[in-house]
This record gives sequence, C-alpha cells and structure tokens, in this order.
Amino acid sequence: MKYRPEVDGLRAVAVVPVVLFHAGPPGVSGGFVGVDVFFVISGYLITSVLLDDLETGRFSLMRFYERRARRILPALFLVMACCLPFAWAWMLPQELIAFGKSVAATALFSSNILFWREAGYFAAANELKPLLHTWSLAVEEQYYLFFPVALAVLWRWRKAAVLPGLLLVVLASLAMATYGAQHHPAANFYLLPSRIWELLIGALVAAVGGAALARVRGWPADLLGLLGLAMIAAAVASFDEQTPNPGLATLLPVLGAALVLAFARADNSAGRLLALKPLVGIGLISYSLYLWHQPLLAFARIRNVASPEGPLLWGLLIATFVLAWLTWRFVEKPFRGAARWLPRRWQVGAASLASLVLAVAIGGTLVGGAGFGGRIAPAGIAFDAVADSEAMLAPNYGLHGDCDAKGFTLSAKCRTSEAPVLALWGDSYAMHLAPALASSASFMPFVQLTLSQCAPFPGPAINGSYTSWQTYLTFNDAALKWILSQDSVKTVVMSATFNQSAVPTLFAANGAVIVSEEERKSALVERVGTVQRQLAAAGKRLVIVSPPPATGMDLGLCHVRMGFSGANDNACDFPVREHRENSALSIELVQALEGIAPVIWLDRYLCTAELCHVTMDGVFLYRDMGHLSVEGSKRLGATIDLAGAIRAAAEKHAGPPDTSGTNATDGPHLVSTGAE
Repeated sequence: MKYRPEVDGLRAVAVVPVVLFHAGPPGVSGGFVGVDVFFVISGYLITSVLLDDLETGRFSLMRFYERRARRILPALFLVMACCLPFAWAWMLPQELIAFGKSVAATALFSSNILFWREAGYFAAANELKPLLHTWSLAVEEQYYLFFPVALAVLWRWRKAAVLPGLLLVVLASLAMATYGAQHHPAANFYLLPSRIWELLIGALVAAVGGAALARVRGWPADLLGLLGLAMIAAAVASFDEQTPNPGLATLLPVLGAALVLAFARADNSAGRLLALKPLVGIGLISYSLYLWHQPLLAFARIRNVASPEGPLLWGLLIATFVLAWLTWRFVEKPFRGAARWLPRRWQVGAASLASLVLAVAIGGTLVGGAGFGGRIAPAGIAFDAVADSEAMLAPNYGLHGDCDAKGFTLSAKCRTSEAPVLALWGDSYAMHLAPALASSASFMPFVQLTLSQCAPFPGPAINGSYTSWQTYLTFNDAALKWILSQDSVKTVVMSATFNQSAVPTLFAANGAVIVSEEERKSALVERVGTVQRQLAAAGKRLVIVSPPPATGMDLGLCHVRMGFSGANDNACDFPVREHRENSALSIELVQALEGIAPVIWLDRYLCTAELCHVTMDGVFLYRDMGHLSVEGSKRLGATIDLAGAIRAAAEKHAGPPDTSGTNATDGPHLVSTGAE
C-alpha cells in the first residue's frame, strides 16, 4: 500500500480520546468511540492489503498471520510482562486471580469473552483491570481468523460479489448490535458478532477502491473529509457511558471514520490537518499508546484507591506517551522488520507459540495459587486475615444470591416468612438493607423483591449495563402487582441509588426516551406518587430509605488497603461536603419524594456536621463505593434498629400499622451471604 499519513493522523484522533476517557477529565465522555474508529481503520488497512495480494496473486494465509504476529505480539507481551511485578506487589488475592485469568485469556485472544463472562453489577470495577482494554484486540484477532479465508473464497468465486457480500454482513451485524444494545448490553459490547460491521465498514471503503473514490474531487471531497472528522468529534463530546454501544448511535463515529478514510487526502483540508506531524507522530505510536495507558491508570487506582488526578494524572499521561514511544522504537519497529529480528517465518511461529504458552502458564499459576495472599500480609497479620478482609468486599445480595435473579422471583430464600409484613423493593441499594432489617430489634417478617440497577419505579426504566430496560419494566410491574395482592404486607420499603434522573437513557413504558433531566425527575416523582396512592388504597404504607453517604471512592477497597498499611479504622472517613457533591442528584430526587412518603436518611446516622464515618461500633460498613457489606448492614440494623425506624416513620405518616404477622416463630433471623 502507498503510505497515507492522514491514516496515522486518524489513528491519533482515535487513540487520544480513548486515553483521556479512561483518565477521566471532563469533555471526553464519549472517548470510548475511539475504539470504534480503530476497528474501521483496521478493517480498511487489512482489507486493502488482502485485496492487493489477491489481485496480484500473492495471497498467503501464512504470510498474513506472520504479519499480524509481528505487529501485535511483541509489544503486547512486553506490556503484560511489565504488569506482573506490580500485580504481585499491589493486588489483593482475588484481584490477582482475576488478573491471572486475564493474562491467559489475553494470550489466547479470548479476553473479550472472559470480560463478558465476568460482567455484572457486582463485578470488580473495570477501572481496576489492567488488561481490560485487550478485549478489542481479541475482537480483531477473532475476526481475522476467518475474514481472510472468507474474502479469498468470495473473490475467487465471483469478484463482483465482494461488495454486496460485505454489505449484507454489515447489515446483519448492525441489526444484531441494535437488538443486543437493548436486550443483552454486556454481550453486545464485548463479543464479535455485534462488532463485525464496524470492521467491515472499513473493508467496504477498501473494496470500493481508491480509484473509484478519487472521482469525488475538489470541494465535495474536502467537505466530506471534514464532515467525517466532525462526526467523530461530535460522538466524543456527546456520547457517554449510557449511550448504547455498539448500536445505531455508533454509526456516527463509524461512518465518520469511513468518510475520512475515503475522502481525506493530501490535497485537501482534512488530509492536511491529519497529516500534521504531531498527529502523525501520535498515530505511529498509537498501538503502544493504547497498550500502556490502561495498565498505568489501573495500577495507579489500585495503589492509591482514589482515581488519579492533578500532578499524578499528568505524570501518568506523560509516562504513557514516553513508554509508547520507547516501545514503538525498540520493540514494534525491529520486530516488524524481517531483516534482523526473527527473519524466518518458522522463528516467528516458534517465538509466538512459546510466548503464548508462557503467558498461559503464568496466568494459570496465579489462579492455581489462589492469589498468593501471604505476599501482601504485613508482619504480624495472619494469612487468614487477608482472606477475611477480602470477604468483606463480597457482594451483599441480602437474604440470598437468588434475590438478584434476572427477573421477578418469589423464592423461599428471599423471604423470612410465608406471610411477610414488610416488602423490601428496589435495586441493589434495597438489597443491601436486608441484613439490616433481619438484625433489627424491632424485626418484622419481610420479603425481598430486588434486582440490581432496577429502581422501584413502575414505568420509567434505565437501560442498564447488564440488563435491558424491558426487563426492569417487567420486574417492577410484577413486584407491584404481587405486593398489592398480599393482605399480609402492610409496609413497603423502597430504596435505590435514586440517581435515575441523571441517566440520559430513561425509557418510558412505551419505549420513548425521556429527554430532559427535569422531565425525568418529574416522571419518577409522578410514578412514586401513583404507587403510593395504590398502596394506600390497599391499606399499605410506603417508606423510602436513602442510599448511604458516598464520596465516589471505593470505600471497601480503601478500608482493606489502609488496613494492610497499618492505618486506623477512620482513615477512610470523608467530608460531608464530598458526599453532598457526589450525591447531589440523588439527594435532590429523594427530597422531592419526601413529599410523598416518609424518608429515612442514612446519612443522619452515619455523618456528623462535617464528617461521614465508614465504621459503626468498630465494624466497617461498606463493600464498595456505596453498598453496605453483609456485616456492615447487620451492624447498622442492630445499632439503629432500622426496622423500628421504618415502623415509626410509617406510623407517624399514616397511623399505627397492623403487625399481626409478627410472631416468635419467624426467628431466628440469620442472613445468608448467598455463597451456598
């Protein structure tokens, strides 16, 4: 291929937003679309090479895979090797086990499947996974296992069928992505079938051919190239983590990248802009830049608990660019040239196989060694204490893990009586209150009706990261119908994150997206008001429990890591001001709901005038950024008598409830961790 500096410039346009998105500064909420742009570039370049080889009769699968190995593996294995000592020094045992799995999966180009299988509301934060970004490499390499063969077969069968064949697969894959974005968002994000269309858009540009595209000249070509850049910029600035991706919205950056590849040329504005030396320079090191940025940011978060900011963040970004240049200069370039480094094809194959086997063996050792907990236990702290500390971070499913099923359940494991007096309804922030209710002195038999990310608003629903909004609608409709049908249930407790007014993709029951923040808030308040009236008509009372105070930092990890460093139990306490800033929209929505039903504000128990505390009676309360741990929830319930506070609030609001369902045969009220 003739070298096109504007393609390297486009690589820079793709990689810089990705790096900044993971670093966290404002203004690049859609920086993740850089990966989509990379897919288009990759599809274009590889297809161009393959079509040229087919045209000239030089097509060879072995030569193709040799080029891929030289391009991908040396830098990848270097970065993985450099991650190992930091993972060993800083990761908790369960984190090291997960890292070991990702090392092996990355070597086998299946990390996208691993991260998909690990995805879940209670899964470890993506920001703490050093090799998370390798999912995109896995997608590409899986694609290139079959694409060259399919293209060669199609070419030799009927050359004219290449374009319509590619277009047909694009449409099928895009349709799958559109469906998956709504119904299976995690699988849709990570897996190949819903990503193929992005690579094939680039392939279509290559298949149309430079000669055909060159017929569009002058200002039309100039305008189309600039339009492509504007489309990518618009996606970077306007998309966010709630934007279904990949999906129809992803057409914006993907078609933008295709327009740039097709029409940005050396003789027009878009081409000259992308050919600027700084952009070309970044484009040349873009692969290494992509490889290094996630491990540096992840390990900084692991070591310091909080996200890096200020001088530390700038230092990490500078280090990312320096390491990327060094890797490009002394690893990528030498290995891509066949003269000095591994000059023979069999040597490339042998080195690749040996590296793969070594990486899988290292990953397997980390997993098989159960995370080697003894390596991080300070002097005087038993190995078991490490496991005990990590156990505090386990998900709190309430009464049982079955109570976070994929839909509505009336499992016997999710109730303390066949005739519950109280219904606990909501998302994971209702779920984590179950141990507190079970440990309260004024215990009331209760049933747990919960689903992660599913706030108890029949009608409006978000499209969650792991479950579709339709599932949430169905769950809440079923929960409300069941509650209204149960004569024994006299009190209904709602709890959630209550930040749904901030979520751009809030769907109404008819599938329409509620656009403005004020409309979202009004819709949520209106629905709770309707539910309250339905409950009152059925002789039931509604009480709302706020989420615990939070600061945006992982308080569970803070406690565990600070404990190993010898800090005291109060090391992770945080100012009330930070809680109010972090939870502003949640607080605002709960205040609006306070006019409908009584609210129990947990921050009034956990915060003083200036400081919010993360322990109560010597027990640490949190398991992550905001959820209570099992033991923390038990302690909170026992100390403040949460069930009694709920009963008092209900009585004050609507007179004394009927508690005839309470009797001595309902105890003891022990809480399972859901592990069995």
